[in-house]
Amino acid sequence: MRKLFRLLVFAAVLAGGWLALQHYQIEGLDQVSIRRRAEPAASPVGSWFEPDEPAPSPAVGGDSIRIASYNIQVFGQRKLGKPQVVDLLVDVVRRFDVVAIQEIRSKTQDVLPRFVARLNANGRRYDYVISEPLGRSSSKEQYAFVYDTERLDIDLSAVYTVHDPDDLLHREPFVAAFRVRGPAPNEAFTFTLINIHTDPDETVEELNALDDVFRQVRNDRRGEDDVILLGDLNVDDRSLGQLGAVSGIRWLFTGVTTNTRRTKLYDNILIHGPSTTEFRNIAGVLDVMREYNLTEAQAIQVSDHLPIWAEFDVYESGRPKRIAVKPETQQAK
Repeated sequence: MRKLFRLLVFAAVLAGGWLALQHYQIEGLDQVSIRRRAEPAASPVGSWFEPDEPAPSPAVGGDSIRIASYNIQVFGQRKLGKPQVVDLLVDVVRRFDVVAIQEIRSKTQDVLPRFVARLNANGRRYDYVISEPLGRSSSKEQYAFVYDTERLDIDLSAVYTVHDPDDLLHREPFVAAFRVRGPAPNEAFTFTLINIHTDPDETVEELNALDDVFRQVRNDRRGEDDVILLGDLNVDDRSLGQLGAVSGIRWLFTGVTTNTRRTKLYDNILIHGPSTTEFRNIAGVLDVMREYNLTEAQAIQVSDHLPIWAEFDVYESGRPKRIAVKPETQQAK
């Protein structure tokens, strides 16, 4: 009995010592004193991850660029008012050189300016172009291209909404032309982006009209052959209709899922394979839930879609032109 009592007393002393160390810390060697430990700082309410503040990207750097597409579901005032969502979206967009954004929905026109201001808070230099509100219903949406001005130049004379006199598309595609900064202008990769968000109830009709859009943009007066159509198509790669039948067309995503719940392939990037040799055969889906260790409910607050991206060379045709070449060896006659 005495042995059991001594063990209980010893255990109590150890427990008391452990508790004291949790709340007090010992200071000094010559004069030992103790004081209450400071309470740990509480995590910010709603903080999902530690947003990093990387150094500004170099004005020119790297031999590739990343082009992305992101349907930021109902991107408006309410979403902009959620700091944890905005922090994550900022971190996502900073990973890319240009992002085609779909589903901007707000009665005011300050959503993109405020968002880009957050993007640039760490010294980065992003800018944007945005379409007018589009759609047949009262709930209209806007497209935008958000791009890093240190990596890309935009041709403002080639930014427009596709003319759709027969009303074949619920939201007319938004087009913009870019050139990579760094290489000599005559060697830099130039490309045109077509931003699209089809209506899920009219995908057959719209995809059978988007082939004409793709051809017309490729054959406009600018003569740009590197045309990239990207966005939320609301169909998988087996249901691209006449768009998927365009000669030389290549879709970059097949056999994957692009919605947040990882059940459907809705988003895609399409290029003209024979022309756009700058594509490096590198593309991906950024799984926001896994990347930022979110619950599904948290990830859905950001968007019901995931960002998709593809990588391209900074030089036209995939390599710089040689200024000088080694002369061929002449054979003696």
